[in-house]
Amino acid sequence: MKTAAFNLKLHNNKFSIETKKKKTPINFRALIVLLSSFVIMLGAAYTVYLLQDDFSKFNLNRMNNSFGYAFFMFAAVLFVFGSLTFIYDVYLYFKYKPIKSVSDKELPKVTVIVPAYNEGKQVWATLESLAKSDYPKEKLQLLSIDDGSKDDTWYWMKEAKRILGDQVTIMQQPKNMGKRHALYRGFNIGTGEVFVTVDSDSIVNEDTLRNLVSPLVVDKKCGAVAGNIQVLNNKKALLPKMLNVSFVMSFEFKRSAESSLNSVLCTPGALAAYRATAVFACLPEWIDQKFMGKASDIGEDRALTNMILKQGYSVLFQRNAFAYTNVPEDYKGLYKMFIRWGRSNVRENIAMSKFVFTNFREGNKFGSRLLFLTQSIKMIMAYPFLLFMLYFIITHPALFISSTLLSILVISSFPVLFYAKRYDFKEAFWAYSYSILYTFGLFWITPYAIATAGKSGWLTREIAA
Repeated sequence: MKTAAFNLKLHNNKFSIETKKKKTPINFRALIVLLSSFVIMLGAAYTVYLLQDDFSKFNLNRMNNSFGYAFFMFAAVLFVFGSLTFIYDVYLYFKYKPIKSVSDKELPKVTVIVPAYNEGKQVWATLESLAKSDYPKEKLQLLSIDDGSKDDTWYWMKEAKRILGDQVTIMQQPKNMGKRHALYRGFNIGTGEVFVTVDSDSIVNEDTLRNLVSPLVVDKKCGAVAGNIQVLNNKKALLPKMLNVSFVMSFEFKRSAESSLNSVLCTPGALAAYRATAVFACLPEWIDQKFMGKASDIGEDRALTNMILKQGYSVLFQRNAFAYTNVPEDYKGLYKMFIRWGRSNVRENIAMSKFVFTNFREGNKFGSRLLFLTQSIKMIMAYPFLLFMLYFIITHPALFISSTLLSILVISSFPVLFYAKRYDFKEAFWAYSYSILYTFGLFWITPYAIATAGKSGWLTREIAA
């Protein structure tokens, strides 16, 4: 983000980037995409109406076939399970309440770690936003670690040090060793009772840090806290607009529900807080973690969350602790990010299976087990549904496309309404476009991530040749 060219303004707990003294012009490309999405879905709904007889014949033939009947019954069971878990999530969402900030006196000493690799000028903006935090300065230690960047990241870290002075400590890794090793160095250097990790492409609110760490003060059983992540560059391109609605659903709805079960599955690298004693209890295992004999260099946030849950701690979500992060603006960057996340989910679900059905925590363990089962079912069913989808496309393309688009129109209406209620009515409609993109353009991510779970690599931080 070029800080000389833009203002960061806070509206309804949300940053927006506004060009000085300029009105935002109508984005005709975005308007065309939104309108096209609606035309496609409404056209699909009308096609379904016209093809009612064909759908009836298809269902009748499937029910008369033993394999088709078995698949239908299995799919029906999964649908009922998914519907019940969704209703339960809605209940948990309304049950959830963020914890209010504690007083300055109660706030613990915090070490904020910002690893950076090929981040350029954005790392300067990240450190500046953290330095402006409404957190007692004598209790705030800010560390930033350059992980062997190939661009001008180190220059901008030195600029931040020059301007912010003793508020920030900067250091360099001898070579690019991966985000996990940069964080490991920060954990060992940090002196705080609480560690906060922030990605170097993220911006935080002034009250973010105090809101984020307050649950660790109020609840001694809490070992980690996930922040509320939204998209920073959602005014710049169409994909970030779509992802912003998706992020709000993922965090404000899903993680609120998970938090009500004391079992948030992933504390995001963009913003998370950890009790120092919980980190040090699993630090050797975390830094030496391997998958299929290879050192793990992805999914460090999900892995650390897993290991803290395994210790018996609860992991919570703070809806009032915001961070705004940059996301890919093109399809290639998007699918690479999703592949990395998918591989991490496969690895950590396997790791979670080794403790989630043991007596790993005092009290109720139902929530953790339900979340694990839900994640596992999605992965297990990835290939059967992919094969069914391909078969459906080959044998009945019109039925498949029309029914799928109609399903998107129905199912995606919930995130549309949710985002409209929480933030902006007009922006909410990007949920439809995103669902169409994901269904037809990213459906292969989970099967591919499962098949390539053993592969490593960050995928999205290299400098273009």
